[in-house]
Amino acid sequence: MTHKIDRSTLAVHLVDHPLVQHKLTLMRCKEESTSGFRQLLREISLLLAYEVTRDLPMTTREIETPLAAVEAPVLAGKKLCFVSILRAGNGLLDGMLDLLPSARVGHIGLYRDPETLVAVEYYYKVPQDIGGRLVIVVDPMLATANSSIAAVHRLKQGGAKNMKFVCLLAAPEGIKAFNEAHPDVELYTAAIDEHLDDHGYIVPGLGDAGDRIYGTK
Repeated sequence: MTHKIDRSTLAVHLVDHPLVQHKLTLMRCKEESTSGFRQLLREISLLLAYEVTRDLPMTTREIETPLAAVEAPVLAGKKLCFVSILRAGNGLLDGMLDLLPSARVGHIGLYRDPETLVAVEYYYKVPQDIGGRLVIVVDPMLATANSSIAAVHRLKQGGAKNMKFVCLLAAPEGIKAFNEAHPDVELYTAAIDEHLDDHGYIVPGLGDAGDRIYGTK
């Protein structure tokens, strides 16, 4: 029997924009092609990046329009870093870089042990000054949250102090676990699905995101 979690107790930003929800529905369809799935993910990623960067600090600088000089708003510095949890995280990363091409990028390689579901690290490379940047960690699926929790913990060990986490789909169990492990890290998702199955997959979900992005299954 599936254990129901009270969603009202979950700390999460739900990005429910109509375009995001429409594109996500197309991605869920098992008939969607690899190229179509990849393109839809890239489009949704850009929209998610728009939401997660809504509170970036601003300043002004003087510019000249064709008619007059004016103090106009600009971003206050460019201290931003995306960190992709390999391999599926790269599917979100591409669209976000379309919106913020000057952002620094880091990668964490983790795989989920099929027996224990525990995250095992095999790669870690991030900017040296990560402690002075807003770090946006990306991975399409927040299922058990073991990999995401491990990635954020590793980044904290590496000096990261200001982080947000962005995923496409989340299970209530994963959100609860992530909130408990990292209550200081804001969580953004396009959908909160029903539950996890006995194999740790999100239901109804969309299958294995990595396999659908890269056509490996």
